[in-house]
Amino acid sequence: MTVSPEVIETIDRIVTADTRRLTDIFKDLHRNPELGFAEVRTARIVAQALSNLGYTVTTGIARTGVVGVLANGPGPVVMYRADMDALEVPEATGLDYASANPELGHLCGHDAHVTWMLGLAKVLAETTDSWSGTAVLVGQPAGEPTRGAQHMIDEGLYDVAPRPDAFVAVHTAPIPVGMVAAEGGEQLAGTDQIDIVFHGVGGHGSMPQYARDPVLMAAQAVVQFQSIVSRAVSPSETAVLTVGAIQAGTAYNVIPDRAELKVNLRWLNPAVREQMLAGIRAICTGIARSYDMPDELLPEITLAGGAGPLVNDAALTERVAGALEGMLGAANVVRQLPALTGSEDCHLLKGPHHEVPLAYLLLGVADAQVYAESAARGQTFPYAPHSPDYVVDLSAIPVGTKIVARVMLFLLTSSRPS
Repeated sequence: MTVSPEVIETIDRIVTADTRRLTDIFKDLHRNPELGFAEVRTARIVAQALSNLGYTVTTGIARTGVVGVLANGPGPVVMYRADMDALEVPEATGLDYASANPELGHLCGHDAHVTWMLGLAKVLAETTDSWSGTAVLVGQPAGEPTRGAQHMIDEGLYDVAPRPDAFVAVHTAPIPVGMVAAEGGEQLAGTDQIDIVFHGVGGHGSMPQYARDPVLMAAQAVVQFQSIVSRAVSPSETAVLTVGAIQAGTAYNVIPDRAELKVNLRWLNPAVREQMLAGIRAICTGIARSYDMPDELLPEITLAGGAGPLVNDAALTERVAGALEGMLGAANVVRQLPALTGSEDCHLLKGPHHEVPLAYLLLGVADAQVYAESAARGQTFPYAPHSPDYVVDLSAIPVGTKIVARVMLFLLTSSRPS
């Protein structure tokens, strides 16, 4: 069963009429980015919009998380998640609605995720005669540090929301607007965020012999970390180790007493994860020992967040992909993808309900001409997520809303009681 032509026509009519509002919401969110667990303004916008549409709304789960529940008789419970946070990356798009914060930017498309969810919420509220069941819409904080989903579980998500029968999440992708990628199986890598603090002995820059330089320790660690993946992990395994930040000192002529690294891991095999973690610990301890640091000043290694690999349910994703082919045309639905080394934590929103099937979809947000020109230059994509020039084309706002609304109504109508 798929969404009837009449319902598709209704979805398109509602979204088309709502496009100006949705575009204004998107531009506003884009202009006002907020980091994970600090999405106060964004959460307020989400909560107010859902409340206005008649959803039962709960706020403050994991600080800024929002849950909206729309119960519409017997039938399946379908959950939809949108992450809300931005990045500590300055924007360089030159858009007239670019980030007003010179240090932060929505450069992964989470502002589009939120906008699509609010457009979807309106469609569901205005088509209750076409579906039966319960829709659960989740505004999740802190998707970037992969911490928000687990925090929502820990703080009682399922005290206010029913267990879902199906779970849908989407993410922007720099492929043409109107295209969707959907495939069952392992799709995204597991990830860990790691804080490493090297302790040293501070001193004057002119007299390094009286100090123990943690900056040099950290620099040596960055170089030695590269040997973990290149020389310790099997070439047949997927493994990525990235040092995203080095933070130490404030003055030209002062050797500080600490230096901090922020490290990110990507992996598919849990054994490879343990191999990388063990390598990091051994390298950090060995470097500190070589500088004669005592036990109490050995490096501190803290796991600051993470998630295992994201695995799409094969049956659910096949159903959704098939339905989307019928709605969008087979050429617009990509059904064969390699496992990507990007990561997510949305699947942790299942909490104790590990058996809940998930369909995680990638929605195109690149202007078709821009994409074609980049392809002609031999580029895989015109821009990458987390880059300063990542752009969600405005045409993706109504198109993405229509796609997610069609998916949700498909799941809420295909199991509708007769």
